[in-house]
Amino acid sequence: MRKFLVPLSLCILAAGQAWAHPDGTAGTVPRDDSKPAEKVTTGTAPHAFTTVPSWGSIPEQLSIGPTHGGVVVDKSGLIYVSSDGDKGIFVFSADGKLVRTIAPEFAGIHGLCLREENGTEFIYAAHLRGAQAVKLTLDGKAVLTLPYPKEANAYPEGKGYKPTGVAVAPNGDIFVADGYGLSLIHKYDSTGKHLKTFAGKGKEDGKFQTCHGIALDNRSGTPLLLVCDRENRRLQHLDLEGNFVGVITTGLRRPCAVSIHGENVAVAELEGRVAILDGTNQVVSVLGDNPDQAQWAKFDVPPDWWKAGIFTAPHGLSYDATGNLYVQDWNKTGRLTKLVKSTP
Repeated sequence: MRKFLVPLSLCILAAGQAWAHPDGTAGTVPRDDSKPAEKVTTGTAPHAFTTVPSWGSIPEQLSIGPTHGGVVVDKSGLIYVSSDGDKGIFVFSADGKLVRTIAPEFAGIHGLCLREENGTEFIYAAHLRGAQAVKLTLDGKAVLTLPYPKEANAYPEGKGYKPTGVAVAPNGDIFVADGYGLSLIHKYDSTGKHLKTFAGKGKEDGKFQTCHGIALDNRSGTPLLLVCDRENRRLQHLDLEGNFVGVITTGLRRPCAVSIHGENVAVAELEGRVAILDGTNQVVSVLGDNPDQAQWAKFDVPPDWWKAGIFTAPHGLSYDATGNLYVQDWNKTGRLTKLVKSTP
């Protein structure tokens, strides 16, 4: 028997659910399902995007759970989305159909990155719930685990280690950001041997107030770490030994994660928008800018309050090979958005 699919945005809350709006008002918000899903274009050309209505469908008996994770896209075009639900990672096709779920034992993964090694792709993940980083095959099998680094002498009995992001260097060295813990970045070799620890809390250059997301940036020709310094509202470059290179963008709205496509960087900003940076790291377009500041960085905004093309709390995102974007809001119900690059 064919299973009925429902849009991800409607999979949890029933129509008419009571909810308290962030401005303090409360009431029952009916959902009008008679209105057709709409496409909305957002951003500034040539960096404008159009939403794909109801993208991301799952069988009605499943729940994606809270989205507090990351997004990566493999070379075949499959999209991997981590969540805090009990299924682990959800895998979607480009048209939004659920293909499979993987790695339920690693539910609660936060940041993700994907790397091809000798023709085989692997997912590297900051497993926040498990206080570890893991390397997974595309079917969810763990081939390497990295617990808290005892050699760093920073975590008595492992307490306080809360990894949020991971990146991998060209030679296979692994960098894990302890964003919710001590804002340290730990470097390992490809076998998991701890090499060094750097960064830490602070507002000065090379320090962080929540090093939330981390990525490898090859745009200059020299591989650098691009780090989301969330509560300092900026992005920083470090070299692969952990030395400060530069603050490249300031005045952001709590940057959580980045994805790089060509010269451009998409930044998931927790306070209600996605920013697009050009090759000089200037903001050249903003997507889904939410005019209701009461919804910024709010976990419990229900589907009845969502608007197409408007974000509430972007947390994870990824470009695909053609420059389309997949964005995950930090949301109790679970929210994903696909944005297709608009043709000039």
